[in-house]
Amino acid sequence: MSTVAIVDYGMGNLRSVAKAIEYVAPDLRVEVTAEAARVAAASRVVFPGQGAMPDCMRELDSRGLRPAVLEAAASKPFLGICIGLQMLFKHSDEGDTPGLGVFAGNVARFPAERMFDAADVRLKVPHMGWNEVRQRQSHPLWEGIPDGDRFYFVHSFCVQPASPALTAAETNHGIRFTSAVGQANIFAVQFHPEKSAHAGLRLLSNFIRWTP
Repeated sequence: MSTVAIVDYGMGNLRSVAKAIEYVAPDLRVEVTAEAARVAAASRVVFPGQGAMPDCMRELDSRGLRPAVLEAAASKPFLGICIGLQMLFKHSDEGDTPGLGVFAGNVARFPAERMFDAADVRLKVPHMGWNEVRQRQSHPLWEGIPDGDRFYFVHSFCVQPASPALTAAETNHGIRFTSAVGQANIFAVQFHPEKSAHAGLRLLSNFIRWTP
């Protein structure tokens, strides 16, 4: 039986991710695991997370999971969620923290001076709640999801890819920011598909069926 490994490095509510994947893929084995060997053995890997970047990177390394995550990102269908997107980049301004360096680019806080909507009303940070996701890259994980559909966000920092070609979707919250990236066998999103109702479940279902 094929296995989907959800990487557990102690940061985030992983059960909600597991339950959502179990719902869309009842015939697959879904494992929430902190064991590098289980991540290495899985056919697909989901890399979620919540919290501060310095804590996430420290916990990932303290559990010896960095090599397994990097190997998975290089070799099998790989889905990053929230901090799991940000950690793939080279650097984060949050705590001046080096990331995994899978992608060139930086992770920066929303600029306070630009946090206003079209009516000049100040927007809140963290960016929390439902927002439109505008697809900028044709990708199998968007199949059946209308452009501009809404997903659920909770974050204060956003990724700034060095290459515009990496951006798979953008969202506007005061500024236009990259809300999804896609390259080869990796797809990663800033929003939470497990909290995003039908659109989120469809994205997870697409990931399970994806053969990059």
